[in-house]
Amino acid sequence: MSQQPTTRQEYNITAYTENHIGLLNRIAIIFSRRKINIESLNTSPSEIEGIHRFNIVITETEEVVRTISRQIEKQVEVLKVYFNTNDEVIWQEMALYKVPTDVIAERALVERLLRENGARAVVIRKDYTVFETTGHRQETDNLIRVLQPFGLIEFVRSARIAIIKASDGFHLKLNEFEEAEPGDEVIENEYLNDRDGVFAM
Repeated sequence: MSQQPTTRQEYNITAYTENHIGLLNRIAIIFSRRKINIESLNTSPSEIEGIHRFNIVITETEEVVRTISRQIEKQVEVLKVYFNTNDEVIWQEMALYKVPTDVIAERALVERLLRENGARAVVIRKDYTVFETTGHRQETDNLIRVLQPFGLIEFVRSARIAIIKASDGFHLKLNEFEEAEPGDEVIENEYLNDRDGVFAM
């Protein structure tokens, strides 16, 4: 049996769930009991009506992430859990930047820097302008550094959203669940033992 990697790195945990009150709190407790910091958490509707999708980012070893994923999947409302490295997903974060409008109007340099960083104005007022951009953490952080000298008033960044590169969507897996007979232990064991099946795609 090959030894699991012990190097800590960022992992994206994706959980498909029913939308029940209290589930988020129970999932958070799983991490807090192990003293694992959640670096980003996003929940949103999925491609299937009535099914929600959690995206949780943590920095841990694969062994720990695998254990956490199994614990989350034991929750009654959780249908499936996957985990992936950053290389295995396509991910983005959105950020908003509030800067004084007079600085933008008076300094062409600021406007050029915003354009070079892919920022677009979403609100323009006499006293301030709000710009929006999307990208990876280092990209949105870079724009903070760019705007600081020009009086950056406020900054906020969203949680990460991610799509698994190799995923065929959750529809096929849901169909398998619906077609499987209750108590089909063989199929369940095959899923649990498959690194590229249940927990990673």
